[in-house]
Amino acid sequence: QVQLVESGGGLVQAGGSLRLSCAASGSIRSINAMGWYRQAPGKQRELVAAITSGSSTNYADSVKGRFTISRDNAKNTVYLQMNSLKPEDTAVYYCNVKGTRYGDPVLRNYWGQGTQVTVSS
Repeated sequence: QVQLVESGGGLVQAGGSLRLSCAASGSIRSINAMGWYRQAPGKQRELVAAITSGSSTNYADSVKGRFTISRDNAKNTVYLQMNSLKPEDTAVYYCNVKGTRYGDPVLRNYWGQGTQVTVSS
């Protein structure tokens, strides 16, 4: 099995910063893209940021210039540095990993359990 363990969520005032981390472990064999999604109450899950194995990045327009995604391949970990947070950033943030695991060559999506980010005005 593949486990994704997230950390770093919490409550912060508008204008503040948080850093999310997500570490993949277990039977993960190779990782292609890693990313962060979020889901606010009553809304669909949306892509926040993604990073490929070659470190190319992609961001939602709403977070460009404020969030930075990075990864540590040696640790199978992806980070999301969130600055200048706004109340509309409030959501549950989910880590996503596209990879393969030992004994299964199919590229699959794996998800973390989610971490709550709340930004107060």
